[in-house]
Amino acid sequence: MTVARSILLFVLAALAEIGGAWLIWQGVREHRGWLWAGAGVVALGLYGFVATLQPDASFGRILAAYGGVFVAGSLVWGMVADGFRPDRWDVAGALVCLVGVALIMYAPRSG
Repeated sequence: MTVARSILLFVLAALAEIGGAWLIWQGVREHRGWLWAGAGVVALGLYGFVATLQPDASFGRILAAYGGVFVAGSLVWGMVADGFRPDRWDVAGALVCLVGVALIMYAPRSG
Protein backbone atom coordinates (compact mmCIF):
# COMPACT_ATOMS: atom_id res chain seq x y z
CA MET A 1 0.00 0.00 0.00
CA THR A 2 1.37 3.38 -0.82
CA VAL A 3 0.54 6.01 1.74
CA ALA A 4 0.43 8.77 -0.88
CA ARG A 5 -2.16 6.88 -2.96
CA SER A 6 -4.24 6.19 0.13
CA ILE A 7 -4.16 9.85 1.21
CA LEU A 8 -5.14 10.98 -2.30
CA LEU A 9 -8.09 8.57 -2.25
CA PHE A 10 -9.17 9.91 1.15
CA VAL A 11 -9.06 13.47 -0.21
CA LEU A 12 -11.09 12.49 -3.28
CA ALA A 13 -13.61 10.65 -1.10
CA ALA A 14 -13.94 13.69 1.14
CA LEU A 15 -14.51 16.01 -1.81
CA ALA A 16 -17.21 13.70 -3.15
CA GLU A 17 -18.99 13.08 0.15
CA ILE A 18 -18.74 16.52 1.69
CA GLY A 19 -19.39 18.17 -1.66
CA GLY A 20 -22.39 15.93 -2.26
CA ALA A 21 -23.87 16.67 1.14
CA TRP A 22 -23.24 20.39 0.60
CA LEU A 23 -24.96 20.29 -2.79
CA ILE A 24 -28.01 18.61 -1.27
CA TRP A 25 -28.00 21.18 1.54
CA GLN A 26 -27.86 23.98 -1.00
CA GLY A 27 -30.61 22.43 -3.09
CA VAL A 28 -33.01 21.81 -0.21
CA ARG A 29 -32.15 24.16 2.66
CA GLU A 30 -31.02 27.11 0.55
CA HIS A 31 -33.78 26.56 -2.04
CA ARG A 32 -31.47 26.29 -5.03
CA GLY A 33 -33.52 23.48 -6.51
CA TRP A 34 -33.57 19.81 -7.21
CA LEU A 35 -30.80 19.99 -9.80
CA TRP A 36 -28.37 20.88 -7.01
CA ALA A 37 -29.74 18.11 -4.82
CA GLY A 38 -29.53 15.63 -7.70
CA ALA A 39 -25.91 16.56 -8.33
CA GLY A 40 -25.31 15.93 -4.63
CA VAL A 41 -26.79 12.45 -4.88
CA VAL A 42 -24.46 11.67 -7.79
CA ALA A 43 -21.46 12.98 -5.83
CA LEU A 44 -22.41 10.84 -2.83
CA GLY A 45 -22.53 7.81 -5.10
CA LEU A 46 -19.05 8.65 -6.37
CA TYR A 47 -17.86 8.81 -2.77
CA GLY A 48 -19.01 5.23 -2.24
CA PHE A 49 -17.08 4.12 -5.30
CA VAL A 50 -13.88 6.01 -4.42
CA ALA A 51 -13.83 4.44 -0.97
CA THR A 52 -13.60 0.99 -2.56
CA LEU A 53 -10.32 1.93 -4.26
CA GLN A 54 -8.36 2.11 -0.99
CA PRO A 55 -5.53 -0.44 -1.00
CA ASP A 56 -6.44 -1.88 2.43
CA ALA A 57 -9.01 -4.67 2.24
CA SER A 58 -10.74 -3.97 5.57
CA PHE A 59 -14.05 -2.10 5.11
CA GLY A 60 -14.26 -1.28 8.83
CA ARG A 61 -10.74 0.13 8.94
CA ILE A 62 -11.25 2.25 5.82
CA LEU A 63 -14.54 3.74 7.01
CA ALA A 64 -13.27 4.31 10.56
CA ALA A 65 -10.22 6.15 9.27
CA TYR A 66 -12.29 8.07 6.73
CA GLY A 67 -14.41 9.38 9.61
CA GLY A 68 -11.43 11.42 10.78
CA VAL A 69 -10.79 12.70 7.26
CA PHE A 70 -14.47 13.67 7.06
CA VAL A 71 -14.27 15.69 10.30
CA ALA A 72 -11.22 17.67 9.19
CA GLY A 73 -12.44 18.00 5.62
CA SER A 74 -15.82 19.30 6.72
CA LEU A 75 -14.19 22.13 8.63
CA VAL A 76 -12.04 23.02 5.62
CA TRP A 77 -15.07 22.85 3.31
CA GLY A 78 -16.99 25.17 5.62
CA MET A 79 -14.12 27.65 5.58
CA VAL A 80 -13.81 27.65 1.80
CA ALA A 81 -17.47 27.38 0.77
CA ASP A 82 -19.33 29.13 3.57
CA GLY A 83 -16.87 31.47 5.28
CA PHE A 84 -16.88 29.40 8.50
CA ARG A 85 -14.07 30.23 10.90
CA PRO A 86 -13.13 27.35 13.18
CA ASP A 87 -12.03 28.13 16.70
CA ARG A 88 -9.04 26.54 18.40
CA TRP A 89 -11.17 23.65 19.68
CA ASP A 90 -12.41 22.86 16.18
CA VAL A 91 -8.81 22.81 14.97
CA ALA A 92 -7.62 20.73 17.93
CA GLY A 93 -10.43 18.23 17.41
CA ALA A 94 -9.65 17.94 13.70
CA LEU A 95 -5.98 17.34 14.46
CA VAL A 96 -6.88 14.61 16.97
CA CYS A 97 -9.03 13.00 14.27
CA LEU A 98 -6.19 13.11 11.74
CA VAL A 99 -3.82 11.50 14.25
CA GLY A 100 -6.45 8.78 14.60
CA VAL A 101 -6.52 8.35 10.82
CA ALA A 102 -2.74 7.93 10.78
CA LEU A 103 -2.84 5.35 13.58
CA ILE A 104 -5.68 3.36 12.06
CA MET A 105 -4.34 3.32 8.52
CA TYR A 106 -0.58 3.59 8.64
CA ALA A 107 0.66 2.18 11.96
CA PRO A 108 2.94 -0.85 11.50
CA ARG A 109 1.10 -4.12 11.99
CA SER A 110 2.40 -7.60 12.51
CA GLY A 111 1.27 -10.34 10.18
